[in-house]
Amino acid sequence: MTRSTHRPRILTLGALAALSLVLTACGGGQGFSEDESGAGDVDESSSSSDGGSAEGGAELSVLVATGDTESLAAIQDLADAWGETSGNSADVQPASDMNQQLSQGFAAGNPPDVFWVDASLLPTYAAAGNLYPYGEEMSDVDFYPALVNSFTYDGQLYCAPKDFSNLGLVINTDLWEAAGLTDDDIPTTWDELQTVATTLTTDGVTGLVIGDTRDRVGAFMVQAGGWIVNEDQTEMTIDTPEAIAGLTEVQELLASGAAAFPKAVDSGWGGEAIGTGKAAMTIEGNWFKSAATADYPDLNWRVAELPEGPAGKGTLTFTQCWAIAEASENKEAALDFIKSMYTPEIQVDLANRFGVMPSIESAREDYIAGVPETEQAWLAGADYAQGPVSAVGMDPVMKELDTLIQQLPGLAPAEIATQTQENGTAVLGN
Repeated sequence: MTRSTHRPRILTLGALAALSLVLTACGGGQGFSEDESGAGDVDESSSSSDGGSAEGGAELSVLVATGDTESLAAIQDLADAWGETSGNSADVQPASDMNQQLSQGFAAGNPPDVFWVDASLLPTYAAAGNLYPYGEEMSDVDFYPALVNSFTYDGQLYCAPKDFSNLGLVINTDLWEAAGLTDDDIPTTWDELQTVATTLTTDGVTGLVIGDTRDRVGAFMVQAGGWIVNEDQTEMTIDTPEAIAGLTEVQELLASGAAAFPKAVDSGWGGEAIGTGKAAMTIEGNWFKSAATADYPDLNWRVAELPEGPAGKGTLTFTQCWAIAEASENKEAALDFIKSMYTPEIQVDLANRFGVMPSIESAREDYIAGVPETEQAWLAGADYAQGPVSAVGMDPVMKELDTLIQQLPGLAPAEIATQTQENGTAVLGN
């Protein structure tokens, strides 16, 4: 996606701090994929230095998963401002391939001091002993519980949630009104979703376009009371009646012709489908706002909470954290740098500028006050959102699950569940 390149270079400290939390709108933390882009390599020479005290003298290396020039400049400005106050310094570098560069740094014993980690990868890095679990040092910060769960491994909070995004039902309001629908028709149940999707389906327009992976379809499992794994991710649960019911609902929507996967309407993702008028509704996170502003400025839209299933409300959350390397010789300074970014003012500034949401509950009221009512439904999901499957070794299983989901509606949901249950059990050992 494209970000504006016309932001002023000189910013307030609050704005700089907000910029430092920018999510990669097309990265794993935003619910698209696990690939992370940017430009540049890890500055291995600065990954450790003499003087790790927060009182001055430390030289931090910071690796971030964004290649946007303005964002990088702003993050470096934040680091410079922090350095002036603390007597330390920090060199911010963009990742060309975050996972590869971290793996190489860990193996060589010289990773960056501070870096972003996606929730889906946290257990892998933590289990290998690569992360410094500093969560107890931030016990006074009121992170949303779902975000704490996403970055907790073996009973320890490893790193501070940077910010987050949830899925919501994005609606093309022009097509909605043209079909004679009003706010009273916004679907709150699966049956109502089927009804309005059918009403909105016309020649050239599909009522609902939904991404063809577990990062979208999985929301229906949660609404049915199921999920892929149990709460502590030690056992597979996708073959339960509840999880299968969620898959079945998606199958029925697709079979009805009122819903489709993006490829079926010649689109790369749901945002493109609704932005180009091929879909009247889609299920996406608040990264959609940036895409709409940049690529579809004439689109009139709003977002609603996802409809309830048999078990009630359900959505999926996507997030990254600020991690500190266990091998860092600058842990105290790194923690001080991270702590400087967690105030309600900074978090709200972030939300207003970049369309992500504050990771701390104390910023909630101020955030809502500055966001149009038509966009607030994304935050409502913070109270019941489900985080990603992140158990060590599960990535191939999840990719195979996506492949199976893409065979809907032809492939029976029970077959998808059974195959994934077997694949996952072989990894988890239960």
